[in-house]
Amino acid sequence: SHTCDLPDGRAIAIVHVAVPGGGWLGTHEDVTEQRRAEQRIAHMAGHDALTGLPNRARMQERVDAALAGRAADEAVSVLCLDLDGFKDVNDTYGHAVGDELLRQVGLRLKEAVGVTALVGRLGGDEFAVMRCAPSHPAGIAALAERIVRLLRVPFEVQGHEVGIGTSIGIATTETGEVTTAELQRRADVALYQVKASGRNGWRFFDPAMDADLQRRRQLGADLRSALTEGQLDLHYQPIVAADGALRAFEALLRWRHPREGFVSPGEFIPIAEATGQIRRLGAWALARACADAAAWPPDLKVAVNLSPVQFVGDALVEEVAQALAASGLPAERLELEITESVLLQDDAATLAILHRLRALGVSTAMDDFGTGYSSLSYLRRFPFDKIKIDQSFVRNLGHEAGSSEIVRAAVGLGKTFGMIVLAEGVETEEQAAILREAGCDELQGYLFGRPCPVAELRGSGPAGPGRAAA
Repeated sequence: SHTCDLPDGRAIAIVHVAVPGGGWLGTHEDVTEQRRAEQRIAHMAGHDALTGLPNRARMQERVDAALAGRAADEAVSVLCLDLDGFKDVNDTYGHAVGDELLRQVGLRLKEAVGVTALVGRLGGDEFAVMRCAPSHPAGIAALAERIVRLLRVPFEVQGHEVGIGTSIGIATTETGEVTTAELQRRADVALYQVKASGRNGWRFFDPAMDADLQRRRQLGADLRSALTEGQLDLHYQPIVAADGALRAFEALLRWRHPREGFVSPGEFIPIAEATGQIRRLGAWALARACADAAAWPPDLKVAVNLSPVQFVGDALVEEVAQALAASGLPAERLELEITESVLLQDDAATLAILHRLRALGVSTAMDDFGTGYSSLSYLRRFPFDKIKIDQSFVRNLGHEAGSSEIVRAAVGLGKTFGMIVLAEGVETEEQAAILREAGCDELQGYLFGRPCPVAELRGSGPAGPGRAAA
C-alpha cells in the first residue's frame, strides 16, 4: 500500500491485495481529511494554541537539534522573555484583551527576529527566542535591544492603547558542551536578575549571578531561624528638631549572621519581603520598639518602618494594637513610616488600613518622599502627619543645582497640608543649615548620630541621644 499525492492537494491511499486464483484487488481511498487531521494534531502537540508559536516542548527539541548540529564557529543562544505589566493589562481590561495582546506580541517578536531566529511561547506571558549563528555576542545584544525597543511601542488592542515592556535573560554557548536544560536555566537566572533590578531591559548570564542567587537563597533559609536564635536586633537613630532638641528615635533592623557577620538591611530586607518573612520580623520589630520606647522619657517618640508586605491581609492593625498594649506605650508616641510603594499596591484596602491605624492614635510618616510616582495625589487623599524628604535630595545640597529648590518645594507642600517635614541623610553642617533655612521641622542623619543599640543610647554625647534618654 502507498499514498499518492495529487497535484490539487488531495491524498489518495492505494491498497493492492492478492486474491485467490491469481490477480489483484485494488482500492483507492481519499484520505485528505484524515491526513490533515493528523497534521493538525501533530502541529497542536508542538505549538501554542493561542499564538501558533512553538511551545516549550518544541522549543526544547529545536535547541537540542541546534546544539547537536552547530558548526564549530557557531553559538546557540536562548533569550527568555517576560512581559512587564501584563498582569495589569489582564486585571484592567480582561482576559480577552490579554489574549489578543499575547497574539500581537508573538507577531511583533517574529517581526523583530525575522528569519534569523525562532520565537516560541513557553506559557503565560513567557516567550523565548532561539538563535544559532556564528558566535557574535554583539549581534545577540543588538537583537535583545531591538526586541525591548519594539515591545515598548504601545499596542492597539480592541480599541485600547496598551503599553507594556519586557525583561530578557540571555544565555549563549561558550566553549565546551552545554545541555539544553542548562542553557535554559542560565537564561532564567539572567532574567531573574533583570527583573530584580526593577526595570525592563536585557542581561547576559554571568557565573557571578549564580553565586548571587545561591547567596540570596541561603540568606533566605538562614533568616527563618535568625529571630529565634537571637541574631536580630534593633538599632536606633536620633531625629532632632531644627533647634537641635531630640524628638524621636527611628528603629532600624540589624542582622548579625553567625557566618557572614553584619548583613546589610538593604540586602536582607528585600529577601524577607520576597519570602514573606517580613511579616514575622515586622511584628517583632513593632513589639520590641514599643517595649524599648516605653522606658524612655515621655516626650520622645519611636518611629518604626512598615513594609508593603505587611499591608496585605488584616494582621497589621491588630499587631500595632498588641504592641502598644503589651508595652504600655501611649499610641501618640508611636510613628509608623510608610513608603510610597505601599500606596501603589491596592488603593482602597491600603487607605482603609491607614485610617484604622490613625484611629488607634498613632502618627504616620511618608518615607522616601519624592522618589515614587504618586506623592502629591496621596498627600491629598490621606492625612499623613509627616513627610520624610529622601536622602538622595539632601546628599546633593550645595553641590547640585536644583536640589535646594526641590527641598523647598517639598517643605512648601508639607506646610500646605499641615504636615511636619523631616529631611533624612544629613551629614554636614552645610546641609543642615540649608535645610533649616528652607523651613525643615526635623533633621536626621550621621551629623546627629549613627544608629546604635538601645543599651548605648545613654551617655552617647552632648549632641546625641544621651542627653534626652538619660
